[in-house]
Amino acid sequence: MATKIVLFNHKGGVSKTTTTYNLGWMLATLGKKVLLVDADPQCNLSSLMLGDDFEKYYLDTATQFQNIKDGVKVAFQGKPKSIESVSCFSPAINGNLFLLAGHADLSEYDAALSFAQNSNNAISALENLPGAFNELIGKTAERYNIDFVLIDLNPGLSAINQNLFISSDAFIIPTNPDPFSIMALNTLSIILPRWVEWANRMRPLFAEATYPLATSQPKFIGELIQRFTIRKGKAAKPYKDNINEIKDIVRDKFAPEIAKHQMLFPQQAYDEVGIPDDYCVLELKDFQGLLPKSYDAGVPVFALTTAQIEETGSVLEGLEKNRDNFYAEFKSLATKIIGLEKYAQGV
Repeated sequence: MATKIVLFNHKGGVSKTTTTYNLGWMLATLGKKVLLVDADPQCNLSSLMLGDDFEKYYLDTATQFQNIKDGVKVAFQGKPKSIESVSCFSPAINGNLFLLAGHADLSEYDAALSFAQNSNNAISALENLPGAFNELIGKTAERYNIDFVLIDLNPGLSAINQNLFISSDAFIIPTNPDPFSIMALNTLSIILPRWVEWANRMRPLFAEATYPLATSQPKFIGELIQRFTIRKGKAAKPYKDNINEIKDIVRDKFAPEIAKHQMLFPQQAYDEVGIPDDYCVLELKDFQGLLPKSYDAGVPVFALTTAQIEETGSVLEGLEKNRDNFYAEFKSLATKIIGLEKYAQGV
């Protein structure tokens, strides 16, 4: 069974899509089969994966309905047909990586899902909606023998985000070292437990649905702190102060609050994979000049070749050093996640 991980922060601009892409690629590089799910109507993850073929994908008759919105359409339109797996794009240079593409109109389903999730199952015609996304992802993951599903949520507190969050096994919170991320963590310490409480309370009401609610209980892997600059080998001020404050809030407020709702792994799990008591799984400096080159080449920042960097002399040396550092950092993160797999599956 695939381990489903959501990357979520209702604050935008935290590079969650870029991180999802790079992390998924690294897990695939390490031999795991990975399904990337684009649940953001902006479809940035799909754009990263599809590159120049992005628009063609949604126009070609062979692929235009192979996306997350059309995958659950039969449930949301009440058609007498079962949800089936979606055919996924896989890059030629990484056969372990698959994309469940997004759709710009995905948010059209948000109102119906919100109504279904708050109707206490009083309207039988809506009973299959809360389990529809989990059914689609599960069937697609089974089709491709997936080990890890990484779900990129949009920045918001929508019903779709709630639904995909409570259907996950684990979650990562990407942050930036700024005051807004600090405020977002305070909000999430209230909202995320509320979502989990809702799922635990409502699960029996949807048990007889064709697509019941997932039985998973999301566990916190940790926070990512990213998009900051370096001065003399360390985060520049004021980033350093904000980084420390994020760690303090996660350790002293966020983690204790979600622990009340069984949203942490056993301490042994964190110790085994080397996640500290502030739960910071990675501090990732700004990609800077590597990011546009990554987009142009259609590969993650750590997989750029010297030819793809297209620089010479000291500039090339600096970018190659950064690339290699990013490789080591994403490998470290991916290794931690692999180490938590047995705990996420409750083994």
